[in-house]
Amino acid sequence: MAKPMTKTQLVAALAEEMGSDKKTATSALDSMIEIITKEVSNGGAVTLPGVGKIYCRERPARMVRNPATGEQIHKDADKVVKMTIAKALKDSVNG
Repeated sequence: MAKPMTKTQLVAALAEEMGSDKKTATSALDSMIEIITKEVSNGGAVTLPGVGKIYCRERPARMVRNPATGEQIHKDADKVVKMTIAKALKDSVNG
């Protein structure tokens, strides 16, 4: 498996694709991340066409087991961020 693309590499690729400088690409990426974070934090969802959908899901309170001791512990309800991958991306990876 290849190493994940770093933010610096992503900014460089974005700048090249946009035909602009790295400062503009960094600003665009940071703005996009901020918008996605705000929307998902407020319980909404964001669809990135061709990539997937990012959303927040609530998990109910439940009993979990400590693997070290085997003790049952009550875990409060919490929220988790999920992502559903778009079919177009799956097909491009597998095809």
